[in-house]
Amino acid sequence: MVRAPHYVLVAGEPSGDVLGADLIKALKTKQPHAEFSGVGGQKMISEGLSAWFHIDELSVNGFVAPLMKLPFLIKVLLQVRSRCRSLSPAAFIGIDFNFFNLLLAGLIKKNGTPTVHYVSPSVWAWRQGRIKTIQRRIDLMLTLYPFETAIYEQHGIPVRFVGHPRAAAINVDELARYEQESRARRGLGEADRMIALLPGSRNAEVASMMPIYLDAVRQLQHTAPDLKYRVAAANERRGREIERYVDQAGLSDEVTVEIGDAMGVMAASNVVLVNAGTATLEALLLRKPMLMAYRLGPLTYAVVSRLVTLEHFALPNILAGEAIVDEYLQARASGENLAMGVNRLLLGKHHESLMHRYDQIHQMLIGDLGEDAALPIIALAEGRSLR
Repeated sequence: MVRAPHYVLVAGEPSGDVLGADLIKALKTKQPHAEFSGVGGQKMISEGLSAWFHIDELSVNGFVAPLMKLPFLIKVLLQVRSRCRSLSPAAFIGIDFNFFNLLLAGLIKKNGTPTVHYVSPSVWAWRQGRIKTIQRRIDLMLTLYPFETAIYEQHGIPVRFVGHPRAAAINVDELARYEQESRARRGLGEADRMIALLPGSRNAEVASMMPIYLDAVRQLQHTAPDLKYRVAAANERRGREIERYVDQAGLSDEVTVEIGDAMGVMAASNVVLVNAGTATLEALLLRKPMLMAYRLGPLTYAVVSRLVTLEHFALPNILAGEAIVDEYLQARASGENLAMGVNRLLLGKHHESLMHRYDQIHQMLIGDLGEDAALPIIALAEGRSLR
């Protein structure tokens, strides 16, 4: 009797649980009798993962928490390695959680198990020397963005672009209805104009960006007094911090703070002021004109600017290969500049061409997990060439 293929997957964060669940589903469409075990959350478990550890046990934030949890993380690392040695799985698949999973992949590969990593580290942007470590430890890299494949191809590492889950989840045909519902839930009429403010999910980002955003609000009150403002807070703690900044600025009547629905806030808006990161991609997929602003501490910026090799900082610009979204970094990230930028976008002079570029990028980011991820993983597990 032929043994059913057994895959070991490890996700260490909630976002990885979502990716892992979809990957398991894709693998099951190609190999219905496949078995799955490892580390994951409820979404992966619901798709059939036998969890050795739950994702909640691994999730850590900040600087102190990881150190406190280090003994447990080492325990998980060693136990997963030991179980893989006993199981001889068809493949090991690490999902994001880069440092942990790349270290684990190196240990597991020594036993002869093929290794896959899903979600590329940002080696294309900085610390490109890491590619040598990845080359030793990973047999197949799965990327979310098409531009990420080049560096792996240059170093002879099998790689597949599999698409971004956000791009697949957002249906262009339903955007108008979603926008209408989002605006109605927030009491916005057809003529109302609202600016979405997304300062980021970390304390340092909120402390850096909220004073600048609120300065922009003050200036916009003179040029566009009808505008409404809504801040999307990542969680209740960030929400309380943001409310303090709003209160201190005397703008409590003008600025509403909302917790936990950044997508809805952006969908309801006319223009988005956004920090760097995935939120810029979400604004693009929602077809929202945006300004990206970001500030680092002077010392941090001095270090990072020497390590990063990118021409553009905002993800939509990286994907487009040109500046389609205005970037305001460091000293340029001022209330005055952002207010002028918002006024420009509200005029809508280049709106049609911007939406066309958004459409192109959205389509570019849609992949097929079955064809682009599951089949290469199966080929790797069966010893077939991926090059």
